[in-house]
Amino acid sequence: MSALIRQNRDSDEERDEIPPGTLYILILKSLAVRGRLHGYEIADYIHTSSEDVLQVEEGSLYPALQRMLIKGWVTAEWGVTAGNRRARYYTLTKAGLKQLNAEISQFHRVMGAISRVIQTA
Repeated sequence: MSALIRQNRDSDEERDEIPPGTLYILILKSLAVRGRLHGYEIADYIHTSSEDVLQVEEGSLYPALQRMLIKGWVTAEWGVTAGNRRARYYTLTKAGLKQLNAEISQFHRVMGAISRVIQTA
C-alpha cells in the first residue's frame, strides 16, 4: 500500500510516501470524524485537514477501502453525490473504530520510540 505525501519546497515539488499502515489510520479517522463519506470526500478531508501536505491518490485509496471492507472495518453503499453522480459511500463500523484506536495507540508508541532515538543521537 502506497500513498503520497506532497510537499512544496521553494516551488520544487517533492513526493514522499506515507509510511505503511498509516493510510488505514487516515481513512478510519476521516470516517470517525465526518461520518458517511465517498472516496473523493475522504481524500479531500485528508488533504484539507493535513493543511495540503497529504494527498491520497486514487490508486492507493480505493484498494485500501476494499481491504477495509473485507476486514469489516467499514461498510459501503451506493448513493448519489451533491453533484448528482453515483458514488460508493463508506461508513465506519464498531470493528473499524476499535481498529482505529488500536492503530493510533501503536502509532503513538512507535513515534515516541523514534523521537527518543532521534533526541539521543
